[in-house]
Amino acid sequence: MTGDAPVPRGPSRVEAVELVFVYNAPDGVIAALGDMIHKIVSPSTYPCSLCAVTYGAFTMRPAWRAYLRTLPCPARFYHRDGFRRDWPAIDAALPAVFLRRAGTLRLLLDRATLDAQRDVDQLIVTLNAALARAFA
Repeated sequence: MTGDAPVPRGPSRVEAVELVFVYNAPDGVIAALGDMIHKIVSPSTYPCSLCAVTYGAFTMRPAWRAYLRTLPCPARFYHRDGFRRDWPAIDAALPAVFLRRAGTLRLLLDRATLDAQRDVDQLIVTLNAALARAFA
């Protein structure tokens, strides 16, 4: 009976888990250009610490891109508008990082924690610690 074959249980099949990164920045090309200028002209007043740490003025920082490839689960990225559309019941201050498991979100890193990150290396250490607690 082919319908009775067991489902493979590899790491990606254990359960539906996803990291959800939410930037405190609006969607769209015009907004992205404004953000780029803001980061260059006045980086200390830029409202998204997650963006500021993981992106330079134009592109994702190479160390962050490499780290994302090592994550134990898929990652999804939202800008503020798209996140509010898809998750209207979640009223967390942004930026934030969530763990989505079985259709629900659990806050992993809040705005205050992200605001305290000074560089990609510190963010990676902080996120790894949060993931270790979440999967313990």
